[in-house]
Amino acid sequence: MKKILRKRITKITLGVIAGILVLVGLFWPLPYYIETPGSGTNLKSFVSIKKHPDKRSGEYMIMTVELARARPITYALAKVLPYHEIDTEKSVTGGQSGATYMKMQNFYMQSAINEAKAVAVKAAGDKVTKDYLGIYVMEVQKNSKFKGKLKVGDTITKVNGRHFESAYGFQNYIRKQKVGKRLTVTYQRDGVKHTVTEPLIKLSSGQPGIGIILTDNVKIKTSPKVSVDPGQIGGPSGGLMMSLQIYTQLTNTNLRHGRKIAGTGTINPDGSVGEIGGIDKKIVAAKKAGATIFFAPYVKPTKAVLKLEEHHETNYQMAKKTAKKVAPNMKVVPVTSFKQAVRYLEEHR
Repeated sequence: MKKILRKRITKITLGVIAGILVLVGLFWPLPYYIETPGSGTNLKSFVSIKKHPDKRSGEYMIMTVELARARPITYALAKVLPYHEIDTEKSVTGGQSGATYMKMQNFYMQSAINEAKAVAVKAAGDKVTKDYLGIYVMEVQKNSKFKGKLKVGDTITKVNGRHFESAYGFQNYIRKQKVGKRLTVTYQRDGVKHTVTEPLIKLSSGQPGIGIILTDNVKIKTSPKVSVDPGQIGGPSGGLMMSLQIYTQLTNTNLRHGRKIAGTGTINPDGSVGEIGGIDKKIVAAKKAGATIFFAPYVKPTKAVLKLEEHHETNYQMAKKTAKKVAPNMKVVPVTSFKQAVRYLEEHR
């Protein structure tokens, strides 16, 4: 009887241990993230322009990469599954909190939307105006005297009571001050104005500065009004495809001809297209979504460029190589600008 009881206890103990191990494998968070192919979303659901509906067949698709916290099981699977990439937490978030990282991704998306609007509306021959709001704070350096006062997501609107129409104007004014001089910064946080005064520090360049990493915060106004709702998608890489969607709606031009057209790339104020990360995973996602054309940012693959590139391949090189393996019938088109993408669609029907 005792022997049978011991066996039962042993089985129960082993079962509990096995259950704990399974739970640990499924849910224990690791200091890594796993990147995997995401999905393709029809941009018709993103863009709304009054009196300019998109009733034509076909789709422009914005491609995503899924990013998830690694667990022991997903980490192990990522070691063997194709197009699954393991990244350190620091390389993904830059050492910032999850909330701060998401705030930056949302700002990147809003910036991409603004530039896509400006490029597309201007190309369609309609009116665009830009309102420079100020400097958007991307990071506050550890040695900054403004650390703990300014935060990621703040927009600096004035320094010493002066507003400028570009980041260069702000930076040029600050450079003329002296290290240690107290600077009064006016900034907006969640729609509320604040001011803070602290001394300038000596930057690594040797010049005086606040000690922040920054970018421009610009509001775009267009006529007609263009509304874009990206949902939960963040980051800057949808700029090119959003500009194509907006332009097609405004001009009512049949560029798609019923095709599913995917792509990726940032969009700059001059219409040029910039490179992004994870393009191999976006090719896989485009294949699953049924895309027949994929626009990939192009830069000339010089030795200097390749040295800095992800896996030492340009976006176009990686996209072309991936498509050859997983989507040989999908046409990967290299583009350097919005106009080049439009011209390709006009010439290849």
